[in-house]
Amino acid sequence: MRSFLIFWAGPLSFLWGWYFLSYYNLSMGMYFFSREMHDLVFQIYGEALGIAPESIPPLVARACIIDTGLVLGLIAFRRRRKIIAWVKEWRAARAGYGKELPSISVS
Repeated sequence: MRSFLIFWAGPLSFLWGWYFLSYYNLSMGMYFFSREMHDLVFQIYGEALGIAPESIPPLVARACIIDTGLVLGLIAFRRRRKIIAWVKEWRAARAGYGKELPSISVS
């Protein structure tokens, strides 16, 4: 499971790291992180897909959000017994919380 998360989060962090560094032209002397490279990559993808280059980042963001939901859902499904036990324990602690408080009488 840990390697699955690493192989999922690694490419996503690399993608969004490159995107924001190149979008704001924080090139640090490397062409890879320049705004020119950013525009060129999205121009190539736009021509290949037949859509405007400006519409690609929101589509990628939406796909990443959906993938994240699927990954978290898979993790929750695999650990459902532990999650259910934790919720039951939490609810039991919350139910007994009000009973344990001392009563304050105003005289």
